[in-house]
Amino acid sequence: MEAKDLGKTSTGIQANVAGLLSYVLGWITGLIFFLIEKENKFVRFHALQSIITFGGLSVLSIAISVFVGIFAAMGAGFLVPILTLINALLGILGLILWILLMIKAYQGEKFKLPIAGDIAEKNVEK
Repeated sequence: MEAKDLGKTSTGIQANVAGLLSYVLGWITGLIFFLIEKENKFVRFHALQSIITFGGLSVLSIAISVFVGIFAAMGAGFLVPILTLINALLGILGLILWILLMIKAYQGEKFKLPIAGDIAEKNVEK
C-alpha cells in the first residue's frame, strides 16, 4: 500500500499519525491538535470532527445521567432503566466510532461523519 502525501504539519508529526492522535482521548486530544496544528487541513479536519463528535457524545451522556438522577429522585423509576440503556448504547456507539475514526485517519482517509464531518469540513476550509 502506497502512503498518501497528506502534506506537512506544523507539529512535525506525520499527518496520518496526528489525525489518529486527534481521536485518542476523544474531544480532549481533538482540541489540543486543533489548537496546535495551524497548517494541515487533514489534521485540523480530524481534530475538529473529534471535538464535535466526542464532545457531543460526552454532553449527551452527562445530560442523560442527570435525568436518570432526577427521575430516580422523583420516583419515576420506570424511566431510569430506559435512559440507562440509551446511555449504554451511546457508550457502545462511541467506542465503535472511536476505533473506526482512528483507523480511517491513520489510513489517510478524510472519513466524514454525517453531521460532525460536514460541520468540521466547513470550518476547516475557512
